[in-house]
Amino acid sequence: PYREANAKAEEIRNILQVLQIPMPPGATARQLVDQYQKSVTTLARGATRFYIARDSLDTTRIRAVAVAFAGPGIWGLIKGFLAFDPDLTTIRRISFYQNEETPGLGGDIATGWFCDKFIGKKIRDESGRAGFKIRRSGATGPTEIDGISGATLTCGKVEKMLNVVIAQIDKEGKIVQ
Repeated sequence: PYREANAKAEEIRNILQVLQIPMPPGATARQLVDQYQKSVTTLARGATRFYIARDSLDTTRIRAVAVAFAGPGIWGLIKGFLAFDPDLTTIRRISFYQNEETPGLGGDIATGWFCDKFIGKKIRDESGRAGFKIRRSGATGPTEIDGISGATLTCGKVEKMLNVVIAQIDKEGKIVQ
């Protein structure tokens, strides 16, 4: 039971982080759960669960929306959260809270320097087509980022996971707004 409780607390910590909801430093599992219950609502549509952060002063106004993603990496399961602006077109943050990729290579997907590359990126290109691309190098478009050198296979797996969740958002997300 302690392992399950800790895993749930880590998941909640990542939801709060990706939605940019403040947490006390060194927050206990109970504090995380309390903050989550106070600050986040959920909405299920089809295969997608949306985690919604509302403005604390105007609860009718959505500040950010997050969705979970998961899929196989090279060595095991990768799980994370992707947060968007309320219009569900611009990425705010990405968080990886579980991965078994090689440290210093694919494991770097969870580092701040990699995750920060997603901030401000779009999930639809100029023609309106949904999808995201992690390039080996030379990313220039609004739906592209440069991958991690030496982690091409992991980046390809992450790209597939993100495109699955982006397709779900494209299909089911409009009702969140």
